[in-house]
Amino acid sequence: MFNKYIKLVIAVLITVWAVFEFSKGHIMNGISILLLAGVFVFFYFKNEILLLAFLKLRKQDMEGTARLLDRIKNPSGALIKKQEGYYNFLRGITVSQTNLTQAGRFFKKALDLGLSMDHDKAMAKLQLAGIAMTKRRKREATMLIAEAKKLDKHGMLTEQIRMVKQQMKKI
Repeated sequence: MFNKYIKLVIAVLITVWAVFEFSKGHIMNGISILLLAGVFVFFYFKNEILLLAFLKLRKQDMEGTARLLDRIKNPSGALIKKQEGYYNFLRGITVSQTNLTQAGRFFKKALDLGLSMDHDKAMAKLQLAGIAMTKRRKREATMLIAEAKKLDKHGMLTEQIRMVKQQMKKI
């Protein structure tokens, strides 16, 4: 994994190489090299380790996800702001199995840094509602569930929201 600025420098150098190839008349070489530069620009905006971590999470491999996230040593220096939000979101999901207090901190930090998709925000708020419910903070949990319901426009989390509401009635 390269630092975010190194990725941009490599993309600029490869683009200069592509311009050189165009000036020599090697059009296909220039186009191919520009596509290579595009890969580095893509990985500037979408971190490769986070993409692999999402794939591991999709397979329900929490240990593998945590190992991949451990490879990012300095998230604030290596990732852009949205990526750092998703880093904390993934950390919160992996830690939520063992330490709810730490998971809550990760989810709050992810929401502060920003998640780009509404259903991710809804999932983080729903997790925070579950954590608040386990700590007997019913009013905070109710607020977070209402916010999660508003953010869940496609109805992907309706079943989970219903389950959390049923558990909250038991308290």
